[in-house]
Amino acid sequence: MEKYALITGASGGIGSAIAEKMVKEGYGVILHYYQNEAAVNKLASYLRSYTDNIMVVQGDLSSKEGVDHFLSTLVVPVDLLIYNGGQSLSALMMDVTDERIEEMVYLSVTALYRIAKFVLPKMIQKRTGNIIVISSIWGLEGASYEVLYSTVKGAQNTFVKALAKEVALSKIRVNGIAPGAILTNMLSDYTQEDLEMMEQEIPMGRIGKPSEIADAVAYLASDQSSYITGQILSVDGGWHT
Repeated sequence: MEKYALITGASGGIGSAIAEKMVKEGYGVILHYYQNEAAVNKLASYLRSYTDNIMVVQGDLSSKEGVDHFLSTLVVPVDLLIYNGGQSLSALMMDVTDERIEEMVYLSVTALYRIAKFVLPKMIQKRTGNIIVISSIWGLEGASYEVLYSTVKGAQNTFVKALAKEVALSKIRVNGIAPGAILTNMLSDYTQEDLEMMEQEIPMGRIGKPSEIADAVAYLASDQSSYITGQILSVDGGWHT
């Protein structure tokens, strides 16, 4: 029977790398996107060279209505939920609007909770399943000028730890990955000088690749990590240890 991985934010750099990796690991994939339809369709077309079990679903996960619509489109049981994506925000805490706070909390916390709640009953029934949350080092360390982003990512990490304890006896594992600096569009606003300074701060002397996050996801989804749950794996080149 085909196993399906649901990957939110699949049109982005990390999401698309995860999707490719999971297809190569034998999963069918459900590719979620919000606005970048061209990118997700290009990804889906490429992945169909490996398997026909590719689905594309659209959804605004920053609102109740958007999540309602998204959940209504999920027509196959999800064996592996990879909650990836979200929006970074660099601003002084006092400059963030109440509307922005509500959007980011819904996107990173409420939507994660609701989607996990939706897929868990089938996992519990089958007594197998995996949930992996792509968090951030700022959810562990906190970052000045990114208080809201740090807050919601910290909430994701605690969600992982709490849910892992609740569903462990049902043979379901829940883990998180906290990437450091990764070469994606999230770094597009940085100058070359900024990137070089960042690399100097990282003990391994370089910025990470999306494929390295995908490799970590594949490990946590595999039987090789069968006794690992409730953990946040930092993939950051030693930047914050």
